[in-house]
Amino acid sequence: MDPAIPNIFDRALYLARQKKASAAQSPLLAHVADDLAERLSVINHQFENVLVIASQPGPFVQTLQMTGKCGSIEARVPAADDDLGLPPLTYNAVFTLLDMHCVNDVPGYLAQCARSLKPDGLFFSSCFADETLAELRQSWLVAESETREGVSPRVAPMIGVREMGGLLQRAGLALPVTDSDRLTLRYKDALALLREVKAFGFANPLHDRRKTFTSQAVLAAALADYQSSNADPDGRVRASLDLLWAMAWKPHESQPQPKKPGSATARMVDFLKPGDYEN
Repeated sequence: MDPAIPNIFDRALYLARQKKASAAQSPLLAHVADDLAERLSVINHQFENVLVIASQPGPFVQTLQMTGKCGSIEARVPAADDDLGLPPLTYNAVFTLLDMHCVNDVPGYLAQCARSLKPDGLFFSSCFADETLAELRQSWLVAESETREGVSPRVAPMIGVREMGGLLQRAGLALPVTDSDRLTLRYKDALALLREVKAFGFANPLHDRRKTFTSQAVLAAALADYQSSNADPDGRVRASLDLLWAMAWKPHESQPQPKKPGSATARMVDFLKPGDYEN
């Protein structure tokens, strides 16, 4: 790994957990796959050579095949060092799904995907973002502060919607579109949430995480804070997941081009109704 790139995630550990958690992840993967099919349905393109990058690519490959818009589909499990090893100018579409939220070099990752696309090729991505598990992050912070053990990094930093748009353009991609989909999940109690996070392979992947076991005092304090702060009247607790969706295109002459400064032939005021504009 390039020493200039911050080593935020223990990516090898994260990917190993993902491999182990494949069966437990099926409901989440199914949800993302359904969203993928719906979003792709409005894109009027056929993609001859397609690449899917995901730690569990099976459900996504099946979904893309069912759309009828993809020809040959290649699936790759991401590497621990963020080096995707992609050949240049090869794919008509690259889909990276539930992976970028645990990548150390996001600009480099996007640049690799962009280089691998043919002109007018589609980049399409989904990952966790924004306020995913923000409630859990806050409860850990409160618990560690109360027990005076010192705050340790537990919940990964997330990419924002606006930030992703800038990253896509930085990678040389055009016409970026980003949005997020918030899922509010409910659990029997806070302990059930922690167990599912672990079962899905999303337990603390940060490189600088505390390597010792969490004390019973900290765990009890975190569970108590979560229960008191996020419980509904029936006692079940809420957890938020923000799924960031992003797409952009490899530049091509057929795509809409921005007008040159000063090329306008009409004034905005000409389109306003009387009274809508005052000097």
